[in-house]
Amino acid sequence: MLRLEGVSVEIAGVPVLRGVSLQVPPGGRVALIGRNGAGKTTTLRTLMGLLTPSGGSIVLDGQECVAVPAHRRARLGIGYAPEERRLFGSFTVRENLLLPAQVLGLPQAEVSRRLEAVFALLPELRDFATRRAAGLSGGQGKMVALGRALMVGTRAVLLDEPFQGLAPALALRYAEALGRLRSSLPDVAILITESSPELLQSLVDGTFVIERGEITAV
Repeated sequence: MLRLEGVSVEIAGVPVLRGVSLQVPPGGRVALIGRNGAGKTTTLRTLMGLLTPSGGSIVLDGQECVAVPAHRRARLGIGYAPEERRLFGSFTVRENLLLPAQVLGLPQAEVSRRLEAVFALLPELRDFATRRAAGLSGGQGKMVALGRALMVGTRAVLLDEPFQGLAPALALRYAEALGRLRSSLPDVAILITESSPELLQSLVDGTFVIERGEITAV
């Protein structure tokens, strides 16, 4: 269970999140819907420890996470695919996928197992595994970012605007991959942000709407 309770965040003294509360059960697929600037990305960045709440609680499977520094959040089993992808352009796709698991110091056998699981879920990544990330299209980069998040997201996966800028064909493949997550990762909580709820209607179990940093509908 991934749960936020009354989380508030200020940036440069300006309130950005105002008492946000939501939860994603194990195996749940939940959407956080809102317009640009509503607080979606701030919510995910706070979950990853990149922003520090001024109040509230973040709990993952019963463990309070607010005091856990950002560089240790992935070790808790949280994977994050930011909207802007944040790939290492000079690294190959394979190297980008392997990096977070290697940083965590996972045994090589476990790293290989997770990589094969990602390739099984996202077979196109195997096809261009040796390509430099700098040579990928924006949509291909989104797929790599998803795969990288899955390499460490054993308990929760956070996807920020995954369909933003995708061509229709690639958006369909991405949606199909998200649909397969339910069977391949039945216990992982997945939180997806989007501006357009129509894109996620068939992929999620529940929806939270955020407006001006507050949850306005569930």
